[in-house]
Amino acid sequence: MTVSSRAFRLETEWTPPAEGVPLAYALKLSNRSSEPVSGFRLCVSGPARIDPAAKIEGGSLVERLSNHSEFAPPSGFVLEPGATWTVTVHGLSYPLRHWSDGAASAYLAFADGSTAQVGVAATLARGDNAPLKRGSVVYPVPASAPVSVSVIPWPAEVKIAGRAPTPPGLALESQEGPASAATASFAALAEALFPGDALVRPVTEGGLPVAFEPDEALPGEAYRLDFAPNGVVVTAHSEAGYLYGLITLGQILRGALRHPATFLFPASGRIADAPALGWRGTHLDVSRQFYSTGEIKALIRILAWNKMNRFHWHLSDDEAWRIEIDAYPALTEVAAWRGHGFALPPLLGTGPQKTGGYYTKAAIREIVAYAKSLGVTVVPEIDIPGHCYAMLKAIPELRDPGESGEYFSVQGFPNNCLNPAREETYSVLETIFNEIIALFPDRIIHIGADEVPIGAWSGSPIALARLESVAGKPAAEAHARRNNVVTNHHGADEIEGSGAAVLQAEFLARIQKFLASRGCITGGWEEAAHGHVIDKAKVYLVGWRNHEISAALAGEGYDIVVSPGQAYYLDMSQATDWSEPGAGWAGYSSPEKTYRFDPTAGWSEAQRAHFLGIQACIWSEPMADRAIFDRLVFPRLSAIAESGWTRACDKSWERFRSIAGLMPILYGWQDASGEGA
Repeated sequence: MTVSSRAFRLETEWTPPAEGVPLAYALKLSNRSSEPVSGFRLCVSGPARIDPAAKIEGGSLVERLSNHSEFAPPSGFVLEPGATWTVTVHGLSYPLRHWSDGAASAYLAFADGSTAQVGVAATLARGDNAPLKRGSVVYPVPASAPVSVSVIPWPAEVKIAGRAPTPPGLALESQEGPASAATASFAALAEALFPGDALVRPVTEGGLPVAFEPDEALPGEAYRLDFAPNGVVVTAHSEAGYLYGLITLGQILRGALRHPATFLFPASGRIADAPALGWRGTHLDVSRQFYSTGEIKALIRILAWNKMNRFHWHLSDDEAWRIEIDAYPALTEVAAWRGHGFALPPLLGTGPQKTGGYYTKAAIREIVAYAKSLGVTVVPEIDIPGHCYAMLKAIPELRDPGESGEYFSVQGFPNNCLNPAREETYSVLETIFNEIIALFPDRIIHIGADEVPIGAWSGSPIALARLESVAGKPAAEAHARRNNVVTNHHGADEIEGSGAAVLQAEFLARIQKFLASRGCITGGWEEAAHGHVIDKAKVYLVGWRNHEISAALAGEGYDIVVSPGQAYYLDMSQATDWSEPGAGWAGYSSPEKTYRFDPTAGWSEAQRAHFLGIQACIWSEPMADRAIFDRLVFPRLSAIAESGWTRACDKSWERFRSIAGLMPILYGWQDASGEGA
């Protein structure tokens, strides 16, 4: 059946639960064509997840995988032209908190395998009619700012005087070694971010001479800027130091050019600078939504402009596998794509057509080299042993053939964990990691280890046998009783002390030992500490649940990158309002709240000794709409960047707010209403 997407429209409405009123999620399908339609299923996806046991009015839930749901109307139902069919759901395993939680895509599926696209309106909440927000929060540059120069992150020492005539650009004098590489990188960076500004230009076109001097006494990322009427001198020891000095100089120039009444270009004086923290990272989930090589490079440019130095690349999850592996072509042939009738159905707003993609090895080498030229280390993540639904669809022989029953992840994927008791698991993973290690010369490999369901492997005879041999028969019998028991009622399972934690610890110890043998540092989410079996000297953890867990792990001797969902997860909404997009399971974080968050408040000196730095996490569930990406990520990304670079005693929200409007955003979407500024 071939039908125009304009023929059908889906409107959804959320009624939150209240006293005496149950929650209701109503889906209203309208037939705008001139023909009746029957024998169809309504297929819907978005962050919201229907509870399989929910009461359904007006139809039935016939298929559900995570956030992909298929509804059937009553037998013999015909949707006449101009008519509407409503199906109402009274039960969600992921409730709606914001408009972006609702249906993001829909289509009709027919028995002959054909589909018809359905236009989808943004989900409305009963009793809330505020305009829905998309695009970055706008922070206008004020007529009067707390500082005279525009720099984010704010430098360690600013001692400048006077106002020089603002030059139209910078003439970078040629040098050899690190300064030469940095000038080339900066020129390309400035042109890519701000092509119309022509920040780099020769003296013959009015460029202000910029000279370079080495100083081996400066730390790797440190720099100095010395201003004089006839030019600027950048002093550093490394390529990164020269680059960061030029970025600061470029920001000062751009602010003075665009807002001369607010910001100036210094006539004399010095800026001396070095980062407060060594790890200043941004994580991007490319499994839930796919981002092209061009988009990845554009994001890395923004990280560099914010002086961030780590790009944590989340390359696999339940929803997709995104990296080319020669030994297992099915990983990209099967697990990189979603669509109707595919091994992976449409999820999180993708439609019935083939959607997705992956990064070839050539593309990865290009991105890694590009990031290195901008001072950014790329850290790949292959999330194991959980979050492997897509991988297991591509390599089903990794499953225990004797496994029975089901367990579910918090995101609603069944049996999504690699089996730690099968030798095939390690053979496949070692082959995969050997190929990955060859692509990432910094040899920092993140292996996930998060959100393993407490019932994982409870129906696997070989896993239960292994558990019995390690922890005893009572532990194995107790774990077997978790088979077919639905958990994850209120978020990810806490598995410490469970059979799943024991088996995961066995798995992680072996994988980390292998990576160490290949000269790699192993990264993991905080759950990688379960069982305390990994070598702390060759591991770092990313704390995500809350600030207290990060502190506790640091106290136990783990090197920690702090990234709590309550402050640094950039998929979280900026406010509790329905009109704001984003998730809400960890609460909300406005740009100011994110900026003011203290990642080590209350930590002891012993704990601080294991504090590596901080990281923004961009999880992509709501970001099929790139205007939502811009709203959620900017300017909070710059707020986290300043927290990573600038000493806490030198931070100022008022100063940051006055400059934030000059920082680049990825897609160029801005909030049309101007609200939130």
